[in-house]
Amino acid sequence: MSILIVDDNEANLFVIEKLLNRAGYKDHLSFTSAHDLFGYLESEHPYIIAEQVDVILMDIMMPEVDGIDACRRLQELPHLKDIPVIFVTALEDTDKVVEALDAGGMDYLMKPIKKTELLARIRVALRLKYEKDWHKKQEEKIVNELELSMQVQTSLLSLPVEEENLLIKASYLPAYKLAGDLYYWHRIDEHRYAVIQLDMMGHGISSSLVCMFISSVLRDAIRSNPDPEYVIGELNKWMNSLNLHNQKIPYYFTAIYLTLDTEQRKIEYINAGHPTAHAMIDGNHIEELKSNTCAVGFFSDIHTNKTTISYSDSVQLLICTDGVHEAIDKYEQAGTEFLKNTTMKFMEEASVKEPLDLILTPEQKEAGSDDMCTVLIQAR
Repeated sequence: MSILIVDDNEANLFVIEKLLNRAGYKDHLSFTSAHDLFGYLESEHPYIIAEQVDVILMDIMMPEVDGIDACRRLQELPHLKDIPVIFVTALEDTDKVVEALDAGGMDYLMKPIKKTELLARIRVALRLKYEKDWHKKQEEKIVNELELSMQVQTSLLSLPVEEENLLIKASYLPAYKLAGDLYYWHRIDEHRYAVIQLDMMGHGISSSLVCMFISSVLRDAIRSNPDPEYVIGELNKWMNSLNLHNQKIPYYFTAIYLTLDTEQRKIEYINAGHPTAHAMIDGNHIEELKSNTCAVGFFSDIHTNKTTISYSDSVQLLICTDGVHEAIDKYEQAGTEFLKNTTMKFMEEASVKEPLDLILTPEQKEAGSDDMCTVLIQAR
């Protein structure tokens, strides 16, 4: 712990130093001007020094730079603004004292200094400083844990598939560090892929944790049986199991899960309450992948009936979460109709651009308030 004393009168410095020494506060430094104070605070290791300073006792009336201006400068520096400043003054001008407190001071003492008042105010300032330091460390710890969680969550997302006759890729723009959107694909065999996009209810830590849990369940389910009805049924079973242990906030998610068979040239899918996706068939016909069951985890039982789409030459699918639709709706008449028309346009551009860049302008992406995720699939 360190206390800094700033006063242009050396007699005042001497008195304060004696009072502090007698009270057991041995770690203190004195300065006769604000210039000297900042010379110390901004020396070779300013952040280390700032962490060691707990209280500043500052005279108001000083030549060149007075205590009020010095306090304002402290408030402008992020690593110094949390150091409590107690003004020590002989002024009986109430307006000046108010100005000093408005500048960032936490308290003031009138000269001549009384020992009991000085020590009482220092104790209050130290409690405030220790509390701020504790909260700052907790915030740093949370930020570090969020960063790690974000890296773990990102690692669960699939890498693009870029083969001669197959392209699967995604764009993901979370509204927060941790989000509830997930996309994943798995190669079943030489000719088949399983693909899912889901949107978990809510945002933040809880939704992302549930999302990571479901990601693990999803992988096991696909390896056991990639059929859409089986996978969606398994996910619903596990979501309900999770909700049984969490009665306060039941979780659910919307999703489109599909299997693509490039040999049989067909897609089998279930849309569980997800926004309508669009498939361009053979370059000239649009199929809508509309919702054909409820959201996963919404009810204890989910009734599924997979739908099949066939193609002869090529298929292009565009699957988007509701955050994309909302971003489009801010600038377009109807997001769904816009996406339907867009699906027809960018067959050739998809291999060189990110899916979201094909759909949204930079302004739309910036204005989005929800997670935005787009999955694009092309098979020829």
